[in-house]
Amino acid sequence: MKRFFLAAGLMLAGTTAITTTVMAKNPQFQGADPHAVYIDGELWVFPTGGPGGSWSADRFGAFSSKDRKKWRSRGELIRRDSITWIKDDGAKEHFLWAPGVATKDGKWYLYYSVGPQNPTPSRIGVAVASRPEGPYVDSGKPLLTGELVKDGRGFEAIDPMTYVDAKSGKAYMYAGGSAGAKLRVFELTPDMVTIAREIPVATPPEFTEGAFMHERNGIYYLSYSHGRFNGPDYSVHYGTATSPIGPWQYRGAILTSDKKHKGPGHHSFVQDPKTGEWLIVYHRWENPKGAAPYQGERQVAVDRLRYAADGSILPIAMTD
Repeated sequence: MKRFFLAAGLMLAGTTAITTTVMAKNPQFQGADPHAVYIDGELWVFPTGGPGGSWSADRFGAFSSKDRKKWRSRGELIRRDSITWIKDDGAKEHFLWAPGVATKDGKWYLYYSVGPQNPTPSRIGVAVASRPEGPYVDSGKPLLTGELVKDGRGFEAIDPMTYVDAKSGKAYMYAGGSAGAKLRVFELTPDMVTIAREIPVATPPEFTEGAFMHERNGIYYLSYSHGRFNGPDYSVHYGTATSPIGPWQYRGAILTSDKKHKGPGHHSFVQDPKTGEWLIVYHRWENPKGAAPYQGERQVAVDRLRYAADGSILPIAMTD
């Protein structure tokens, strides 16, 4: 949970302001945990935080760009005080982070983490909207409640990512990590707001958090973050399978720290519909001062993703 307390504290300033346009190369803007998706030819990013720290621990926003240079706010998606069940655990404070979106049958679904993890278990919520920019209305109950983690055992219900399989039409939610570093996979009911069943899976090697699923040419790629979020070992690893529920063959690390950019991770993959090129959208620390744990603000960056002839992902170079 410390990884979110730091991010939340950094973004509380200016919570009432909305940054409408940001001019940038890499990094694109301040923020973390970006879930990216193309909508009508425009790249949308749903992050924890956002440009200029204009969003904080009590709400989510979305940002979009036609050219990956100019970003505009898509407004407020949902606020913490509109989630009726959020105080049911008795904790004094609550935080929202790591959003993920999915769309099915003309509706949009926003999945998100609710903390703290201690002294109560973390939870995952889901809200529904008719448009990607919302407003989103919470389902009225937690989708998933975690377990308290002790001595490395337990399950932290964080970092939800929902994938709708084009072949079967089924929706799967991938969640978990950080304390306990355990991955769990669930099939959702057709309404996308209820768990139909859990699918037993083995936690892949080097898994810490931030699972993401995508498919290309019949290969299903499960990618995820490894290491501590504010250290140089934070990185992106992946495995492949012939189905969205595995079993996955571990393929190694593809995005790691370099001399200037540290701790890249909590990413998403997306394909540009105009050019066909694949992109990775992720956060990183820009030339942090001093040794880890790093302090300051994480930044969202976009870089190109390339595949080898056998479908494996080539190492990703971070750029400016």
